[in-house]
Amino acid sequence: MSDSIHTSHKPHADHDHDHDHGHEEKHDHASHAHSCCSSTAGPSVIKLSATPTVGARLSSFRIEAMDCPTEQTLIQNKLGKLAGVQQLEFNLINRVLVVTHDLPSTDPIVAAIKSLGMQADPLQTGADADAPLPPAPKKHWWPLAVSGVGALAAEVLHFTGAAPTWVIALVALVSIFSGGLTTYKKGWIALKNLNLNINALMSIAVTGALLIGQWPEAAMVMFLFTVAELIEAKSLDRARNAISGLMQMAPDKATVQQADGTWLEREVKDVEPGAIVRVKPGERIGLDGEVVAGSSSIDQAPITGESLPVEKTVGDKVFAGTINQAGSLEFRVTAAANNSTLARIILAVEQAQGARAPTQRFVDSFSKIYTPVVFLLALAVAIIPPLFMGEAWFDWIYRALVLLVVACPCALVISTPVTIVSGLAAAARKGILVKGGVYLESGHKLDFLALDKTGTITHGKPVQTDYLPLDPLHTESAVLLAASLASRSDHPVSMAVANAAVDKNLTLRTVDNFTALAGRGVRGDIDGKVYHLGNHRLIEELGLCSPALEEKLFALEEQGKTVILLIDSAGPMALFAVADTVKQTSREAIRELHALGVKTLMLTGDNPHTANAIAAQVGIDQAQGNLLPEDKLKAIEALYAQSHHVGMVGDGINDAPALARAEIGFAMAAAGTDTAIETADVALMDDDLRKIPAFIRLSRDTASILKQNIALALVIKAIFLAVTFMGLATMWMAVFADMGVSLLVVFNGLRLVRK
Repeated sequence: MSDSIHTSHKPHADHDHDHDHGHEEKHDHASHAHSCCSSTAGPSVIKLSATPTVGARLSSFRIEAMDCPTEQTLIQNKLGKLAGVQQLEFNLINRVLVVTHDLPSTDPIVAAIKSLGMQADPLQTGADADAPLPPAPKKHWWPLAVSGVGALAAEVLHFTGAAPTWVIALVALVSIFSGGLTTYKKGWIALKNLNLNINALMSIAVTGALLIGQWPEAAMVMFLFTVAELIEAKSLDRARNAISGLMQMAPDKATVQQADGTWLEREVKDVEPGAIVRVKPGERIGLDGEVVAGSSSIDQAPITGESLPVEKTVGDKVFAGTINQAGSLEFRVTAAANNSTLARIILAVEQAQGARAPTQRFVDSFSKIYTPVVFLLALAVAIIPPLFMGEAWFDWIYRALVLLVVACPCALVISTPVTIVSGLAAAARKGILVKGGVYLESGHKLDFLALDKTGTITHGKPVQTDYLPLDPLHTESAVLLAASLASRSDHPVSMAVANAAVDKNLTLRTVDNFTALAGRGVRGDIDGKVYHLGNHRLIEELGLCSPALEEKLFALEEQGKTVILLIDSAGPMALFAVADTVKQTSREAIRELHALGVKTLMLTGDNPHTANAIAAQVGIDQAQGNLLPEDKLKAIEALYAQSHHVGMVGDGINDAPALARAEIGFAMAAAGTDTAIETADVALMDDDLRKIPAFIRLSRDTASILKQNIALALVIKAIFLAVTFMGLATMWMAVFADMGVSLLVVFNGLRLVRK
């Protein structure tokens, strides 16, 4: 089992939950799918002690019956009383529970969960950890058929008067026990644990109907409830399959080169980084890697959402789950199967459910209060009118039973996670990795987007366009000195200067005491002399600027070029102008953002002239230049002060403070950048800005559907409660009302999968 020494547990990052394990299935999935009522859905991580004890470990279990907040609440309450259990982490989508504990074995945990009518199967580490589950055994159809026929027969016999009451009662009981034993069993467990879920309410209602002699109606209610559960289970599986479908994009096997040069097909989970893998035309790529031989076009849509294939040759990256189109490729594996870009995307989407959306938190809190209140109201309806108002006991007990059936806020509780998961899966298919439901829902509020320039709006691969020596004595040497300094930096502007020198086949000088000056440039010693290579800001700070020099700088900057200068102790030696090219996709993205009513602001460390020139080319509303990381942060704060909802797009460490402060930070993820996937609120897997307006549209659709579902659920509940008090509702009508609206909101939420 997944037991490991545990000292500090990061809730959503320390271990994978996407393991499927073979085990003997003893539970009917459908029978557990609907009990999503009455209990608040707690956060995915439940801390039961302040800090884990020394020697605490993690144990992972797969619980097939754990679909919904109801099961989570039951497990949480049960294990919370078990000595030695310190933390619980729930993954309802994969039905996985991770327990932090210091127990000598996991037997008490398994036993506690078994007492709730559920089976906990320990997840094994090693080779079997990624083995897929065998298909769940099919449930026999005949008990449900018997239940349906019995319920219908009881209704017909009662209506026609063709049989005595005892025969009708017998037929009704056969119907109830053939289709409702699972409901009764789970209802009893819930009541023992003082938990009013739908199974408990339904068991009480049906039993009450039997006690007052409503045999046909009790049978029909139980049958309809069972059918509704079955339908809803299938619906919920669609949301779950939206995630599991991502897992199936990578093949199980790959053709790997052996030590003797031969090729052998192996399981991808057994292939180590560094191995050479060959992929034929038309095959799916099974692992992340770097091409070492061959060239081909790759369909990267499963990872990046790109509609057109991308040409790949030696040195280019390939990703698991993508499809090789034309040529044959050989690539060196760069990550194990469980750490591929696809695997990290799947894990991020699954863990995203832990960041509960605001609507979901509201619904959870509401349902926690609502259900007990309605249960007490039903008791009052059954007792007060007959006792104090002289009303008929039969009528008011019946109304109370109907009220119990309609009391559960299933539609509310179940609609939010289904909608959020569907939206997350739809975003992932577009190459948009959203790290939580909270971001997916709040994205619709954005009305201002701040963007970095280099690598975000532009390609981030500028080239040197101008060279102007300022000291006639150093016309040639200045190029060499600047290139030597620039070659030590990874900044795109410096790299452009270094690459220009490479084209001239210059032999670079050794640089000592090299220092990067954030937002300004670099400094280093060459042959014992100190040199600086930096921007206008650096010249100002060194006190070496002059009106004549500024005139030269401004003339180039107004052309949209970035200028850096080589400086020694005597002053500026030469200036270099570098220009970047704007992505066509950036222009399209800005147009789409404006169409959505989102204003734009470009934040760059580049000079204001270049910033304004680039902004004008793209159509950005505002631009600010000469910004240090802290200045970008201040710009975000200024937008907040104007009551804007702000997003920030960036790709570098200089953007980190602003990304963190923004309501939603969008990272240019460059298809597999670890840091972006792990730290961003939203990662764009192919660096295409058009994905941001796509995300905002999806967020608006998500927020709209959530509001529709809540309004639908509350209005129908209110109407039916009124009808019940008027004595016009029957129990089977209550089942239709409750289950019908639940199915309605689920199907409404699933519409996002097709977005």
